[in-house]
Amino acid sequence: MRLAGKSAIVTGGAGGIGRATSLAFAAEGARVAVVDLQHEAAEAVAAEIRSAGGEGIAFGADVSAEADVERVVAATVEAFGGIDVSFNNAGIIRRTTAVETTVEEWDRVFGVNVRGVFLMCKHVVPVMAAAGGGSIINTGSGWGLKGGGQAISYCASKGAVVNMTRALAIDHGPQGIRVNSINPGDVDTGMLRDEARQLGQETGSFLAEAADRPLRRMGAPREIAAAVVWLASDESSYVTGTALVADGGGIA
Repeated sequence: MRLAGKSAIVTGGAGGIGRATSLAFAAEGARVAVVDLQHEAAEAVAAEIRSAGGEGIAFGADVSAEADVERVVAATVEAFGGIDVSFNNAGIIRRTTAVETTVEEWDRVFGVNVRGVFLMCKHVVPVMAAAGGGSIINTGSGWGLKGGGQAISYCASKGAVVNMTRALAIDHGPQGIRVNSINPGDVDTGMLRDEARQLGQETGSFLAEAADRPLRRMGAPREIAAAVVWLASDESSYVTGTALVADGGGIA
C-alpha cells in the first residue's frame, strides 16, 4: 500500500473529490482525518473508512477560521502522532460576473478557497517540518490556469491557489515538504450540480455541455483521487511546485 504508515488530513472531505480521496487514502493504508463544514457528513465518511478496516476520524470546521484550523491540526496530531499528507480541498464557487458579484460573495469565496488553503498550510507546515517532511496537495482548477465564464471570484481564487502552491514549494522544499496543486476540470460532484442551479440550467443539459472535451466525458471523483494519491505518495518524491491538470484535455 502506497500510504502505509502515513497520516493524512483532507478538507472538504465529506463529498465529491474530498470523499473519494479520503476513501482512496485509507485504501492505500493511511490514517485519515476527514474535515468538513458539515460534521455529520464528515463523520459518515470516517465511519465508512472504519467499517472497511481503516482508521478515520472526523471534524466539523470552517477552514477560513484560524481557530478551527488550529483545533483540527492539533487534534489530528494528537490522534495520529503527526501529519504526513495534507489535501487542502475545501472550496466553493459562485457563478457570477464582476458586475453581479457582491463584495460579500467575493470575500466568502476567497475566504474558503484561498484563506483556507493558506491557514491549513500555515499550521501543517511546522508539523511536517518537525518530522522531516511531508506532502501538501492544494485543489486548484483548470479555470485557475486559464479562466472561465461567469465565475470571476472562483477563477481568481483558484489562480491564487496555483501560485501560492508554487511559492510554498520554494519556501519549504528545504524542509523536505513537497507542495503541488491538482487542477481538475469538470467532475461530476455536488458542487458542479450546484453550478447548474446557480446558472438556472437543467442539470442534465449542464452536465452534457460540461462533457464537451477531447475525452468526451466528465471526470469522476475517483479519477481525481487517484492523481492525489500519487502526489501524496513517495512515487512522486521528486515532484513539487507543479500544477497537475486532470481535465480530460479541456485546456490542452
